[in-house]
Amino acid sequence: MALQVELVSPERVVLETEADMVRARTIGGGDIAFLSGHAPFLGALDTATITIRPAGGGNDIVAAVHGGFISVNEDVVRVLSDLAELAADIDTERARRAEERAQDAVRRGDDTEAEAALRRAHARLTAVGGI
Repeated sequence: MALQVELVSPERVVLETEADMVRARTIGGGDIAFLSGHAPFLGALDTATITIRPAGGGNDIVAAVHGGFISVNEDVVRVLSDLAELAADIDTERARRAEERAQDAVRRGDDTEAEAALRRAHARLTAVGGI
């Protein structure tokens, strides 16, 4: 049986699909993968990527997520993220420029927002295979 996957941000439903596997990174828990029949789970998402392996094969779907939560219950995986972007929708050059600005700010000793911006840029670039 396939997993039902919903990837949602405050602005929109980013993706609804069936999947054989979903892999995410949680805060304090590291990477975790979900298959059909997984025990109920609730976790806080780190700024990282989510990988969704479509049911029946095909290329993995990768998305950058910037915080939020993931829940699994009865083969339904819900990802509720503050900001979620499918790799196909990410502007790679814009992400690279954002990474450079954030790296400069971190080097100058700017606050934690610069470090958060750098993590977001890395998640976007990882999603598109740029890191």
